[in-house]
Amino acid sequence: MEIVPLSPQLHMVKPVFGQTYLWRDGSELTLVDTGVPGSAADFERAFAELGYRKADLRRVIITHWHGDHAGAAADVRAWGDVEVLAHEADAPVIRGERSGAPPVLTEAELPLHRQVTAGNAEAPPLAPCPVDRELRDGDRIEFGGGATVIHTPGHTDGSIAIHLSAHGVLFTGDIVANSPNGLLLGPFNTDRELANESCQRLTQTPAKLVCFGHGDPVTEWRGPVPDLLG
Repeated sequence: MEIVPLSPQLHMVKPVFGQTYLWRDGSELTLVDTGVPGSAADFERAFAELGYRKADLRRVIITHWHGDHAGAAADVRAWGDVEVLAHEADAPVIRGERSGAPPVLTEAELPLHRQVTAGNAEAPPLAPCPVDRELRDGDRIEFGGGATVIHTPGHTDGSIAIHLSAHGVLFTGDIVANSPNGLLLGPFNTDRELANESCQRLTQTPAKLVCFGHGDPVTEWRGPVPDLLG
């Protein structure tokens, strides 16, 4: 588990796999994504290290249903009065009511997908989690001075980004990633053309700090995002 401070109110918490973001408003905490199943113990340690209590967690926002983002949602929801929020299109998958659509892989993505799949072979299954609030594009969430939901379909049907305009912070989910070669369209999409459209729209959102589902945050957008694995 790794904790990376990004601002006085924001930390990136990296559990055993993936990365998540912890936002503080006074004594109330919001967690954006939850890592793979089994990550709740890492969050408990992170909270203790930062001087927070589990009871300080008020909400969990899931950017999409994949296991490295929704995996520990059920566990952390059980900590107390914690609200889980996700887009209405992904909520049935998170609740375990149906399976999510698999990605349509390009030839360039196949080796990476095999590598990721092999690495997650020992991971416990994704536990169904209630979704307390189903989100839509343009919805407002009361944290960070007022957060706006941006629907970014294509990676999954219900992928979302979260924009904190008052602080210039944008959480992108997996629609875009920051790789060693720079920004790129996130891999493993159900609809690559739609994902690319969502990605390019998102780059028009003003932000001083852009926080990705995979890769280091950046302090500004750098123009159109290429599709390096197309």
